[in-house]
Amino acid sequence: MAKKRKYRGNKKGFLAQAGGIVAIVLAAAMFLYRGGYLNEWLGSMNQNTISSQTSSDNRLDKTAYAKLADMDFTSGDKPVIQVNGGKSTLNAASWKGERIDYGALDHLNRTTTDTAYLSRRNLGKSEGRPSQDWTPTGWHYNHGSDQVYNRGHLIAYTLTFNINADGQYEQGAEGSSDNPKNLGTQSAYSNQVLMQIYEGQVRDALASGKKMIYQSTTVFRGDELMPRGYWLQGLATDGSVNFNVYIFNVQPGYDFNYATGAKKIDRNLHVDESGLAH
Repeated sequence: MAKKRKYRGNKKGFLAQAGGIVAIVLAAAMFLYRGGYLNEWLGSMNQNTISSQTSSDNRLDKTAYAKLADMDFTSGDKPVIQVNGGKSTLNAASWKGERIDYGALDHLNRTTTDTAYLSRRNLGKSEGRPSQDWTPTGWHYNHGSDQVYNRGHLIAYTLTFNINADGQYEQGAEGSSDNPKNLGTQSAYSNQVLMQIYEGQVRDALASGKKMIYQSTTVFRGDELMPRGYWLQGLATDGSVNFNVYIFNVQPGYDFNYATGAKKIDRNLHVDESGLAH
């Protein structure tokens, strides 16, 4: 009986093929790394990493977001801090027409980032604003005289006229009052005092005929349901308005459990308003 021959194959051919596969994999990895796509892909693997929901010209800085989310507010701290030296990282050239890029809600139904491209045509008045029925994550109803919780708009209602619910320009469209992608649980102080400062700058610029890009991001820590703060950037296309700030979502006299949004009285919690722009 003839002996069976052991299959030895073509060792040189096999090594050449293996080497070719390794080279292709390395080349692909280098392409992804250089293009930044590898980091984006790795980031998407972590559900707690917020991906930019804005246009490709105004991507959200994930590293800066993570640093802001880790910051704790201590009684006596300033309620607003500058990011990037107070200078926006938005791209003025991305303004092509009035619209709002509403960021999709994340895996916990939380708001993300809204970026508005605005002109005077988007200004409106708050009188007659429709009711708000949407319940954002971390929401608690106010009881008694203490009005602590607000449904805070990422993009102020008075800046969203003539833009429809999909964020596209539409003449006659009412402002965004009850859009889930535009509402977060915000303290009354953060919403009515701090945020008003920067929304006012945007309104004044639009009223004077300027064009603005205005970006608002709710900043969450991990899987918490109430934002730790609101990250705001604004840029006039002529550069005359330029800000980049982080507003802590705090209320003097109260302490929040950001995991649930629950509050408790803390009369020792104060803010330092010295130097605060008005």
